[in-house]
Amino acid sequence: MAILKIARMGHPVLSRAALPVADPTAPAIARLIEDMMETLEDANGAGLAAPQVHVPLRLVLFRVPPGRETAEEESADGEHAPSSELESPTVLINPAIEPIGERMVEDLEACLSLPGLAGVVPRHDHILYRWTDTEGRKHECEARGFHARVVQHECDHLDGILYPMRMTDLSTLSFTSELGRPAALEA
Repeated sequence: MAILKIARMGHPVLSRAALPVADPTAPAIARLIEDMMETLEDANGAGLAAPQVHVPLRLVLFRVPPGRETAEEESADGEHAPSSELESPTVLINPAIEPIGERMVEDLEACLSLPGLAGVVPRHDHILYRWTDTEGRKHECEARGFHARVVQHECDHLDGILYPMRMTDLSTLSFTSELGRPAALEA
């Protein structure tokens, strides 16, 4: 396994649509996933898309850190998955997202490809997403809250979209080191 170099905003691999993974069971895909997991762990991120490690394929990993999950998530077949299962990286191959309802929620996002920055991004609060796993099986799951947000953020990378492109108010874009500082007093 290896820690991969993360592409930063401005690199061409981040600005174009990624290609579908032809064979999710291929050994090269398994190696890429192992390297991406090690890279995600090293970077202490919530998610990582293959284009972020210079591989233009439709593959993402994500996890929902403790304290960011909803009480439970529901799979499309009606089964509930304990949120603790989302703490380990989940691999999505050739994912597709379908919003459920119109409700949008704004929240602060950061990205490993934009180190040191964060901004407020509107996202669908409730989604259905479908994907293929590493054994070629199809799955779907409903997600809300942070789970929905991280899946949308990572899947945006597959279409060449970085979170500032989704922002409606660029005045909220900030260096993370400046977040939480008191506002200057006005005379």
